[in-house]
Amino acid sequence: MASADTRVMTAHLPVALAEQVDELAARLERSRGWVVKQALAAYVERETERYRLTLEAMAEVDAGSAVSHDDVKAWAATLGTDLSGKQPE
Repeated sequence: MASADTRVMTAHLPVALAEQVDELAARLERSRGWVVKQALAAYVERETERYRLTLEAMAEVDAGSAVSHDDVKAWAATLGTDLSGKQPE
């Protein structure tokens, strides 16, 4: 039974994924809900960090502290050659 600090959510999963969750839960001797909660928490944390980093990168571009596309292309063209230069900053 759900407590006051939890909420039940439902999702339709492909059968193969649901079976993988069941197998993992059995192997870990944990409930299916525990496995799903762990996976979802890790996903939300990763995507939250990705979003933060995206905003940070966009702010750096807006501040003019990004390397131009042309500079990166010119540097990349030298990779693997005798003319390989210093990475643009």
